[in-house]
Amino acid sequence: MNRVVVPARIGRVAPIRGLLMLMLLALCLAGLVEVMRGLYIPAKAAVAQVLLDRAFERSRIDHAPRKPWPWADMTPVARLVVPTLDLSRTVLDGGSGQALAFGPTLLPGGGTLGRSGTAVIAAHRDTHFRFLKDLRKGDLVFVQTREGTERHYRVTGAEVVRWDGYAVADVDAGERLDLVTCFPFDAIRRGPWRYVVHAEAVAP
Repeated sequence: MNRVVVPARIGRVAPIRGLLMLMLLALCLAGLVEVMRGLYIPAKAAVAQVLLDRAFERSRIDHAPRKPWPWADMTPVARLVVPTLDLSRTVLDGGSGQALAFGPTLLPGGGTLGRSGTAVIAAHRDTHFRFLKDLRKGDLVFVQTREGTERHYRVTGAEVVRWDGYAVADVDAGERLDLVTCFPFDAIRRGPWRYVVHAEAVAP
C-alpha cells in the first residue's frame, strides 16, 4: 500500500496562508467600518436638515417653537440663505453640542437676530458650514426668523482666530452677523483655530 507523503514545507504554508487571509479580511472589515462612519455624519446632517426645515415651516405659522422630533432638546429659530451658493441651512437655538450635530446653532453669548449687536451662528466645518470657505466679500446672506422677519447681511470679510481670541463686536457696532466654524477645513481633529465670516446688516 502506497502512502502519500506531504512535504513539511507544504504543511507549514497552509496555516500561514489561512492566517494571512484572516488578517486581510479583518483589514477589509476595519476599512468598511471607517467608510460607514465617514458617511454616517454627512447623512445624519442631511436627514436632520429636512426634519428641521419642516419644523421651521410649522413654527412660522404661529411663531411658536416646534421640535423637529419628540425627544429633541432644540428648536429651529431661523433659516440662513446664501443666494450666490444656492443653499440654505436651518438654524437651531441653544448652542448645545447636540444641536451642533444636527445643524448651525445660534450661540447664546452673541446678540439676537434682527437687533443691534452681533449674532453668532456656529456649525461644523465638515457638514453645514463647509461652504464658508466659498463665501466672498460682498456676498449676501439672508436670515428668515421664526417670528417672520427677514434680514439681509453683506459679507465684509473673514479671518482666522484662536477660539480664545475671538470677541463678539459691541452693540454700538450696529447689527452684525458672524458665521463661525473650526479651521482648517480639511483637518481631522478639532484644533484651537476658528474661521469667522463677518457680515453687516444692509437694507433689503
